[in-house]
Amino acid sequence: MLSRKALPRLTLLAALAAVIPLVGCGGPAAEWPDRPGPKVMASFPPLYCFAQNVAGDDAVVKTAMSNQGPHHFDPKPSDARRITQADLFVINGLGLDEMIAQKMKGGSGNLDLKIVNLGERFKPEELEEGCACVHDHGHGHAHAHEHAIDPHVWLGIEYAVRQVEGIRDALKESDPAHADGYDRRAAEYVARLKKLEADGKELLQGKKNRRFVTFHGSLTYFAKTFDLEIADVIQKVPGQEPTAKELTKLVETCKANKVRVIAVEPQYSGQSSAQRILDELRRQGVEDPVLVEIDPLETARDEDLSTGWYEAKMRENLTNLAGALK
Repeated sequence: MLSRKALPRLTLLAALAAVIPLVGCGGPAAEWPDRPGPKVMASFPPLYCFAQNVAGDDAVVKTAMSNQGPHHFDPKPSDARRITQADLFVINGLGLDEMIAQKMKGGSGNLDLKIVNLGERFKPEELEEGCACVHDHGHGHAHAHEHAIDPHVWLGIEYAVRQVEGIRDALKESDPAHADGYDRRAAEYVARLKKLEADGKELLQGKKNRRFVTFHGSLTYFAKTFDLEIADVIQKVPGQEPTAKELTKLVETCKANKVRVIAVEPQYSGQSSAQRILDELRRQGVEDPVLVEIDPLETARDEDLSTGWYEAKMRENLTNLAGALK
């Protein structure tokens, strides 16, 4: 994830990645159902869920990533072959997954594949600031970047709605014969998302201390949607534990701002830093500090993916947080 100034460099790197041949290892392309309608590859689970709800039976949707998220996914030749027959590749953009999509397209030989970058639907002033991000694409070293844009827009309901509308528009353009169906299903799903937002706000109503610490910088839009306040971030670079000095500063921030809720993520098994913060807050007399699991929805088990997956996971996040806040 990059700053706006670094975007030209991102474009150049993406262009170079697109010409890297990934199909030389041979092997058949992934099978898609032999029936009419657009074949849609979604970048990762939230976009898969959005696309599946809009597509219905008029299009086929698959996901490029499931149990490995876009921070660390490095497409293999077999991944590139999965999109040789695809018509659309729906991505989040905003520095998160563009290079993955370009590399897969370049290796697939599918020159007709259209990449639908949903991040382009947002104006710069609509986006929130981010922190550091690391991309580890399997070459033995990670690339960390400071970026001005937080790309985790799917966690804000208003932004998720805009992404659903972008998928709707792309499907209508690709398959105008079924435009009415895409319109209807998108409207029905948007209504469900707005109900999710209303239910979440009701669940959190009356919580006076709405501050919490996040595990990595992914919950900005979630906090914006539900009128919450992020006091600090534990891992400024995903996967990189904070130093002792940074941990001390985190504890001081929590004490100064009366923060007692620390969010952890199921994707990261090693979260000892969060536990150390909790233990230190207890030692220093902070009343009832607690860890709460909030899933940024970057990954999912294949068997769990369904049209209701996004709503279920978001409701689980809200329930967990409501049970921890006071």
